[in-house]
Formats: sequence, structure tokens, C-alpha cells
Amino acid sequence: MPNPDANVPLGVFDSGVGGLSVLRELRKRLPHEDFLYLGDSGRAPYGGRDLATVLDFAEQCVDLLFAEGCRLVIVACHTVSSVALRHLQQTRAGEGRRILGVTIPAAEQAVTLTKGHIGFLGTRRTVASHTFGTEVAKLDAKVRVTEVAAPLLAPIVEEGWEEGEIAKLAVEQYLAELKGVDTLVLGCTHYPLLRGVIEQVLPPEVQLLDPAPYVSDRLVDWLGRHPGFAGPQPEGRLRVLSSGDTSRFSRNAARFLGTEPPPVEHVAELGGRLVFSPEGSEPVGQFMRQPER
Repeated sequence: MPNPDANVPLGVFDSGVGGLSVLRELRKRLPHEDFLYLGDSGRAPYGGRDLATVLDFAEQCVDLLFAEGCRLVIVACHTVSSVALRHLQQTRAGEGRRILGVTIPAAEQAVTLTKGHIGFLGTRRTVASHTFGTEVAKLDAKVRVTEVAAPLLAPIVEEGWEEGEIAKLAVEQYLAELKGVDTLVLGCTHYPLLRGVIEQVLPPEVQLLDPAPYVSDRLVDWLGRHPGFAGPQPEGRLRVLSSGDTSRFSRNAARFLGTEPPPVEHVAELGGRLVFSPEGSEPVGQFMRQPER
């Protein structure tokens, strides 16, 4: 069991900056808890990656958060939660370590809201897994689910174009494939920033669901049933790590987090794991990999 006397952060990770929209809701519900956020923005997006690569990246992210003292890791990334959560739980979790995802809470909330037809918007990898539809069927086999991959939306948000004409055109194209739904689930952490544009295009009778608030509710409930996975005297501190350009990450972070982030610490992959690394230390120009000995 975890040491009840030690202060530890709750870990949250995502393929990039989008998971800060989940962290924002978690901090609203748990303002006194310490959090450690990892955005793997240097290797984002995950949604178009092959399965083996997603598993590798997810393992590295979880390993780093556990190494930094987290005992509970929340997988904010819908892609990882859909295809790799069970793998992570079986290979990385154990005595005193837990890993939770966002897919099951999203399905639970959608089933409570729907009148019978749920639409789901996500990355290619998330949609191809059909994990969301599988979880909905476990809860209510009569509910219909239509899943649509929207690979352009996350990059549009990353570029800060979520209020422009490009965003509206892309949203119109994807939502045209979701005829007849009564509830639409935003199955990517970037999509809440497109809420304004989506609401312009979406028929007014369709309920729009961002799973993040319900995910935070479920975490509060989980912590109540599993005391000891957070420190007894947290101070509401936040650390942020990124594998990408930390200046750009900081600029984008406030849009998702709702407040200015702390100084972002840089990490990079070295030898198949993420390590703390001075930004800009990678060589430029042609590079030769050293042969293995």
C-alpha cells in the first residue's frame, strides 16, 4: 500500500497540450491536490500512429510519472485510454500504483444523457479501436453509437486556429457524418476548445458532451474509496513537463488550463525512455547513430 505519510502528486499525461483541459477540471474539483502533468508534445499527435508506437510512448510517459513519485496516473489522452489502458494497467500498475483512463467515464456519462443515438468524435486510432462503442454496449446494448475520425481538428487547435474559418469548415465536414445523433461526445482533449464552432454547426437539440468534468467527478469518488494515493498535506502545486518546444507549450497551455502554467520542464526520449534533458541539446544537421556494442 502507498505510504500515507508522503506527499505525492497525482500524475496526468496526454500526447500534447490538450490534456490540460482535463487537468483544468481535475484542479477545480481537487484544488488542494498536487499534480504533475506530462504533455508528450514533441511526439504528438498520437492519433495517426501505429499501435506499437502508441504503446511504447504510453509506457515511457507512465514510467516517468511513476519515477517522479506519482502513485496514481490519469491517462487524459483518449487515444491511449482507448488502445493502451489495459496494457498499462497490467504491465505498469501494481501494489501502490494505479492507472485510470477517460474512456469508461465518457461512456458512462453519454449513456445517462442519450435518448438512444450517441455520436463520437475522435482521432483515427481512437475511432479504429471501437473501445468507446464497446464500453457503451456493456452499459446499454440498445444504444446506437456512430464514431467519426476527425484527424484535422487537434492540429487546428494546436495552431491556435480554433475560432477561424478553417476550424469551421473542418467541423462542418466531420459533423456531416453524424446524422441523427442526439448526443455528441468530444473524444479528444483538444476538442473542448472547438466548442464554440461545434455549437454553431451542431443542431440545437443535440447535447454536446465534454467528458472532462465527469472524469473529475469519478476521480473524486475513486480517491474517496482509495485513500492514500494522494499526499495527506497537498498544497495545490503544479509541475508541467513537455517533450516539445517548451515556449510554445507554455503559450498554448493557458488556453487549455485557464491560467498561466508554471515554468515548463523539458524531457526527451533517450534509449527508449523519457529523461529530463536541456532543451536545444539535440544536434542539428546530419546525424549518425552510434553502433551498438
